[in-house]
This record gives sequence, C-alpha cells and structure tokens, in this order.
Amino acid sequence: MTDVRVRFAPSPTGYLHIGGVRTALFNWLFARHHGGTFVLRIEDTDRDRSTDEAIDAILEGLRWTGLDWDEGPFRQTDRLDLYREKSQQLFDQGKAYWCVCTPEELELRRKEAQAKGESIKYDGRCRDLGITKPAQPAALRFKSPQEGQTVVDDLIKGKIVFENTVLDDLIILRSNNYPTYNFSVVIDDALMGITHVIRGDDHVNNTPRQVPMFEALGYQVPHFAHLPMILGSDKARLSKRHGATSVLAYQEMGYLPEALVNYLVRLGWSHGDQEIFTIQEMIEKFSLKNVQSSAAVFNPEKLQWLNAEYLKQGDPRVMAELLVPFLEKHGYDPKGAVQPQGGLEAVIPHVRERATTFLEMADWVLPFISEPVTMDEEAAMKFLTPAIAPTLKKFAERLSGLAGLSKEEVDPIIQAVLEEDGLKMGKFAQPLRVALTGRTFSPGIHEVMQLLGKERVLLRIAQAVSRMGF
Repeated sequence: MTDVRVRFAPSPTGYLHIGGVRTALFNWLFARHHGGTFVLRIEDTDRDRSTDEAIDAILEGLRWTGLDWDEGPFRQTDRLDLYREKSQQLFDQGKAYWCVCTPEELELRRKEAQAKGESIKYDGRCRDLGITKPAQPAALRFKSPQEGQTVVDDLIKGKIVFENTVLDDLIILRSNNYPTYNFSVVIDDALMGITHVIRGDDHVNNTPRQVPMFEALGYQVPHFAHLPMILGSDKARLSKRHGATSVLAYQEMGYLPEALVNYLVRLGWSHGDQEIFTIQEMIEKFSLKNVQSSAAVFNPEKLQWLNAEYLKQGDPRVMAELLVPFLEKHGYDPKGAVQPQGGLEAVIPHVRERATTFLEMADWVLPFISEPVTMDEEAAMKFLTPAIAPTLKKFAERLSGLAGLSKEEVDPIIQAVLEEDGLKMGKFAQPLRVALTGRTFSPGIHEVMQLLGKERVLLRIAQAVSRMGF
C-alpha cells in the first residue's frame, strides 16, 4: 500500500489509558510498516469535559511510549468554522434539516418508547417541516438513509451488515452551534486524507452512522479496522478496579516504555509464538491480518514478567539513569558523597535479576546509597545478638589490613575466623548481611562488600557491633 494515512484521535476528557495507547500503537505500527503518515488529532469539542491538562497528559504519554506523530496535534476546536460550513452544505443540498424539538420533549418520547418496548430513536417529526430559519433553539440533523443496508468490509472483523431502518437522523450541529462527534470525525478523516480508520470496536456502531455522511458529502469512505476490546481478568471491560489504566501511572510504577509497548502489541496481535519484539521487529512484522477479532485480556503479571526481562537485558548505564528518579524519592543525591563503588551502574547487574520494576530495583539499591544504613529492627533483633559480636569484630579487624575486598582476599579471612570461633557459615553470613545492609536480603555478601567499599564495610560492622554493646 502507498500513501497510507492513519490517525489517533483521543478525547481529552481524562488520562491516556492503556486501551488508547494500544490503539495509537497499532495505528503507528501500521503507518510505519507501510511508510505512511501517523496523524495526531485531539477531539476536544466536548467543552464541558475537555481540559488542557488532559491534552498535556496525552502528549506526555505518547512521548513516553515513543509513539511520535508526523502531523498534528490538530485540535477540533480550531476547526469549528469548517464543521459549520460543511453542515450548511448538507442543509443546502437537502441532506440535513433543522429540528426544534426540545431536550425535554426528546427525553419524554424516549421514555414512552422504552415503556412500549419500541425502538428508542428520534421519530423524525421535524424531518419534512421545511424549517429554514428557526426562531428558537434548534439542532441540525442529518437525513440518514431509511431503507436498505450499510455494508462495511472491516479489515479485522470481516463483512458487517447494518440495516438502515434502525438508524437515527443524527444531530450534526447542536443548538449551541457545536458539531457532534460523529459529524466532526467524518469531516476530519476526509479532509485529512485518512485512508484507514483503526480504532476500538466500541466504535463499530458509529460506523453505519458515519459512512452515509462520507457519501452524502462526496468523500471517499476510508477502510475501517476495529480492534478487539481489552478486558480485565474477570472479562469485564478494563477499568480502574483492574489496576492502573493510565499509561503515565505505569511510568510512575517503574515500568519501561519498551516493555509496556511490547506487552500492548501482543494484546490482540501475534506473530507466531514470539513474545519479545524490538520496535523494529514490530514495524517489520505488523499486519492487520494477524489482529484477532476477539477481546484481549489484560494480565498484569505477564506485563511484570516482560518488564523484568527488559530490565535484565538493558544497558546498566541506561538503567542507572532511569533509576535515579526513583532513588531521589528516598533522598538520593546523584552528586552526593554516598555512592556505590563504581557508581550506580555498578549495582545494576547485581540487583536487576531480583527486580521486576524500577520501584523494586530502587529498594534493592537503597543499602548502597544511604549512610547510615536503615536497619530493619526485626532483623537486627534476630541476628545482631551479643553472641555474634566478637566474631564480627574480629572479622572487621582482619579486613582492615587488606588492600582490597576481592573474594580471593576475603574468603580466607572468613574461613579462619569461623574455624577459630567454631561457627558454620550459615551462622555468620546472615548477621554479616544485616550489619552491612540492614536487612536479610541482598546480593551476595562478596558483591555487597565490593559495592560498599572497605571504608563503609568497616564502618557498618562497627556500628552493628556498637549497637550490640561491644
């Protein structure tokens, strides 16, 4: 395909959620695969709910995930005159009409129809009144086809047939002179040259309403592809109760954007059994033919596993830079005096095998960036007992004579001290770990000592011995 043009068109009425990012991703991949254009459009005509803060959050979320756009962001509120011009065109051609029914009247008729079990749609009573200049508040309605069928060859769902008898004469211009969604989206998609409308399948029912508008205005109807919905583990539509759904919330929880994008591309699309893709592989392999038509289930544990894989594979220097904001919340100063030996990047290889997010990784790193170490009182009470104090003190005294803390230098000292005091390593390792890190879990003892450095190792053992009264 040539000249492919797709768009992502969020409404700025809240945060950019996971479903929205997945829709943006599939559009972006389709455009990149075909060498096409990815357009960003902000559908902000809902003035009661749209906010500039939400727009900023959408842009920030897309930038974080790496989904760069080629054109835009366009705002519908900058194009209001265009929508009004096109609605007037439809009226002048006899394809739209003024409706003077009040909201109260419409609501009453809806309730009456509902009580009778009849179709709840506008009854068309203003359709043939020929109102040209309404003297009262009025909305402009599109004359939808009343018979026949609207057929859509959906690129994911296949052929979908809609009976035109169920279609409303939709309002295209409200009484406040603002366009409605179904009308403005048609104008925008047509005039922006959108060739493929790739969106969530909650928009399927909008399609038979929009296709006749394209045709009435003489526009080329784009290809439609409706993506499967994303459900929670309980098979209900994904919502806040299933965990964080805002893309920026995942940034705050310590996920890598590459991992989130990789996870989202597999929610509804596959390429054999492959699970982990580089961005370039996604672009090369992506096809709407491999997008499933059934709903996808969001699995937080799978996302966490995937993020852990990316943490393991990442460049330690890059991982260290990304970790800094999470450590700063604990008081870490990248330019401060308390640093691991070899810098923060030296710690990464020793902790990332144990972490699934940057939040977890930050917790593993804390003993190496704080002084004095934060002591887990329960661990101290259990392992830093008076009985072990002499052994720890003797160990520290002999360490002080070493030039370095390599395993080859330290192991003989440990063995000698244990033999002299009649201890097994199991009785010594955990008290030493608690003394050095303040907790019962850490990388290996040798790695801990090398990352702390000789001076800090001796200081921490001395502090532990002191708290035991020695």
